[in-house]
Amino acid sequence: MKISRGQMAENRHRILEIASRLFREKGFEAVGVAEVMKAAGLTHGSFYGHFSSKDDLIVQALTQALGERNGATLALGAYMEEYLSPRHRDNRAGGCPISGLAADTLRQTPEARAAITEGVRAQICWMSEKVEGPEDADRRRRAIASWSAMVGATILARAMVDPILSKEILTETLAWIHNGPGRPASALSEPK
Repeated sequence: MKISRGQMAENRHRILEIASRLFREKGFEAVGVAEVMKAAGLTHGSFYGHFSSKDDLIVQALTQALGERNGATLALGAYMEEYLSPRHRDNRAGGCPISGLAADTLRQTPEARAAITEGVRAQICWMSEKVEGPEDADRRRRAIASWSAMVGATILARAMVDPILSKEILTETLAWIHNGPGRPASALSEPK
């Protein structure tokens, strides 16, 4: 039975969505093609009608996930608060692919690393447009520092077995971004 182009595109999208979630939840090495295809409700053999290899799947899944998580629908402050929240921390499978997969991507193909690079570049550009400051170079510098702190804090918070320390990492990083170093999280609501 021949599958229509529309069905083929729908299947591909479903495979990429599922692969992206599984990769973020478990890491690239812990997820096999058979697991992805089973979760998508498709046969293992149909995989090669969509992708040339698992490496190709990784690149395509990263590209799709990064395109969906650019924060364009939120104001910058709201985006930062959501990103540095326990809800995002606890949602590895549905959270940011950069904080979920950047470390794993170091051991992947140059194409996978290029996909992460483009995702980071797009995020920095978006944040640079939203960050306050009179000069482009200053706004870009602040965007890079803020984004790096957000990703790093999320990775650290996810690694903690101490829930109090985990939340403190998120809260204090958000305070540092909003208020500068040395001002506690309680200063978030105080005027600058």
